[in-house]
Amino acid sequence: SQGQFVGPGKCKECHKEQYASWKKTKMAISFNALRPGVNAKEKQMVGLDPDKDYTHDEPCLPCHTTGYGLVGGFISIEKTPEMAGISCEACHGHGGSYVNTVMDPKNPTFKTSTAREAGLVYPPTENVCRECHNARSPFVGQDYKFHFDERVKLGTHEHLHLKYEHGM
Repeated sequence: SQGQFVGPGKCKECHKEQYASWKKTKMAISFNALRPGVNAKEKQMVGLDPDKDYTHDEPCLPCHTTGYGLVGGFISIEKTPEMAGISCEACHGHGGSYVNTVMDPKNPTFKTSTAREAGLVYPPTENVCRECHNARSPFVGQDYKFHFDERVKLGTHEHLHLKYEHGM
C-alpha cells in the first residue's frame, strides 16, 4: 500500500474524534455539490446548469474528491464512494506511505516526525489548500483571495489533542 490512498475509514480507526468532527464539515460533503439541484442558486449565479449532474465531470472531480486519478483514490461514485468529498488524505497526504509506520500496539507512543518522514503532511501547508481554493473554481472570480490564516481556524475538523503525546 506504499504511496497509495487508504481512505478515511482507515484514519478513523485511530482518530475517531477527528473523523466525527470532519464528517460535519463542508469538506466531507463537497461531492454533493456536484449533484443536480444541489446549490442551485449558487450554480446559476456563476453560469453552471443547476439541473446538470456534474458527478462524472473530470474538471470538477479533483477538488470534490480525494485522490482523483491516483492509486487508491477516487475513481467514480459507483466504484469508490468512500473517496467522494475531501477527506483526511487530501490534506495530510496519502496514508499508504505512513499509516503503518507509526503504530505499534505494544508501544503506542511514537514521534510524529517518523510519520512525517514517511510522507505525513502535518500540519498541512497553505499550498495544499490552494490546490483547490484558487481562481480556477467557478465559484470565485479572478480577484479571489484565499486567506489561509482565517480559513484554517474555521477548520476542516476540530483540532483535538491526540490520545498519546507524540513528540514532534
